[in-house]
Amino acid sequence: MIVAIGSDHGGYALKEHLKAWLDSQGIACRDMGCGGPESCDYPVYGEAVGRAVASGECQRGIVICTTGVGISISANKVKGVRCALCADTLTAEMTRRHNDANVLAMGAGIVGPNLAVRMAEVFLNTPFEGGRHQRRVDRMMEIEG
Repeated sequence: MIVAIGSDHGGYALKEHLKAWLDSQGIACRDMGCGGPESCDYPVYGEAVGRAVASGECQRGIVICTTGVGISISANKVKGVRCALCADTLTAEMTRRHNDANVLAMGAGIVGPNLAVRMAEVFLNTPFEGGRHQRRVDRMMEIEG
């Protein structure tokens, strides 16, 4: 599995923490930016991660800004992306099981590094249940047009 990861300046430190964790787990990641703590625009990085996942270049994505809201909205503008903003492990688990989410969004100002790692671990290791949930995912994707 290859994970695309991106953040704005508000999520930069947490992104770097998660990159180190991914590396320690032997999980390949592609850093889609930003490159430092200087002020930048989250839509650039939400879109970059979304495009990497939607194209199949990466199987999953993680996006981070201060709240996770702006960057999740940006990632969800990319056709084929199902980005879920999570602040706990249960939500991270259920969005994979029931929604087949392919991008995890989190807010660096909301979750700390330990919770972020645990959420990423759950998100990356939880399978989609399919079955009755597939019909709902298909309906969601039809909305894109």
